[in-house]
Amino acid sequence: MSAATAFTSIAFNTPHSSTKDLVIKQQNVKSRVKCSIKSGITTSQKNVRVGVLGASGYTGSEILRLLANHPQFGVALMTADRKAGQAISSVFPHLGTQNLPDLIAIKDANFSDVDAVFCCLPHGTTQEIIKGLPKHLKIVDLSADFRLRDVSEYEEWYGQPHSAPDLQKEAIYGLTEVSREEIRNARLVANPGCYPTSIQLPLVPLIKANLIQTSNIIVDAKSGVSGAGRSAKENLLFTEVTEGMNSYGVTRHRHVPEIEQGLAEAAGSKVTISFTPHLIPMCRGMQSTIYVEMAPGVSIEDLHHQLKQSYEDEEFVVLLENGVIPRTHSVKGSNYCLINVFPDRIPGRAIIISVIDNLVKGASGQALQNLNLIMGFPENLGLHYLPLFP
Repeated sequence: MSAATAFTSIAFNTPHSSTKDLVIKQQNVKSRVKCSIKSGITTSQKNVRVGVLGASGYTGSEILRLLANHPQFGVALMTADRKAGQAISSVFPHLGTQNLPDLIAIKDANFSDVDAVFCCLPHGTTQEIIKGLPKHLKIVDLSADFRLRDVSEYEEWYGQPHSAPDLQKEAIYGLTEVSREEIRNARLVANPGCYPTSIQLPLVPLIKANLIQTSNIIVDAKSGVSGAGRSAKENLLFTEVTEGMNSYGVTRHRHVPEIEQGLAEAAGSKVTISFTPHLIPMCRGMQSTIYVEMAPGVSIEDLHHQLKQSYEDEEFVVLLENGVIPRTHSVKGSNYCLINVFPDRIPGRAIIISVIDNLVKGASGQALQNLNLIMGFPENLGLHYLPLFP
């Protein structure tokens, strides 16, 4: 095996408590990925041949950006039906320096030379596509089509019957830090949504430890405009979005059942939340402000200690020092999730703030984490991007 493809397993054992840990986490590890990443390595020289279905959207382009520095995954195939026949530089000029194949229609795709795919297609279309893919492929699906285990719940929230219920039984929900071992053995992973990622990461450990009440959880969440996708829509025009903020999906946002599914699994019983998302005038970034009632006798220090204990060995989930407020600027362009917990003015209640980049940890970065696990590589491979600032 060449130096360009050699690697070793990584163990993360450093406690993390402040934003400076975004650098320290990458230094204080027991072993390192030992690989020589040379510019210009072609797909044929890499071990895993990857297809990106729906490469002309934001999550598809973000996958391609992250894969540019991945020593093991090479892009062998890219589809985009409306852009078929075009070079990626004509769709995303920022990717024009990469040696990538031209875009093709899905119907023309030959998967015989592909090992794994990222499926970045719209909700409602993905089930039929994945159902027709060769069985040898490992799949990470970034749509919502396989996130809900109950197919009747999918029909209720997405307005159409689930067309691949047998595949749904096979799909593993891919919240990496929570379901790591199941993901390792999966063929099909349903990548979580951005809001559900930012909400479940702080809440699941607290619910499992019985530190908060599950009957009165309120989530006020805000996302950059890229979370709405790349389609041309009137409400997403610059003049419609800039210098303002608006709520949407009030009481009926499609991420609600996904969030409640994960929290209910942690609690061992049904959980219902109040969730209101908002669109704010920035390109990328997401903040979830979560209001919870602590269990009797539980303190803010108990919540902080539990989160620290849960994530101290995790590279991409960082609990900040007491009093430090997470900011979306601190995660932009990276796969990190920053969390902190604060005492509410109302006795017995706490405020939890969680921030992610909705396109990275909320979508394509977590998808790459998951495919790394499926293929047996260290899950941080290709994800050592520090946040962009300013």
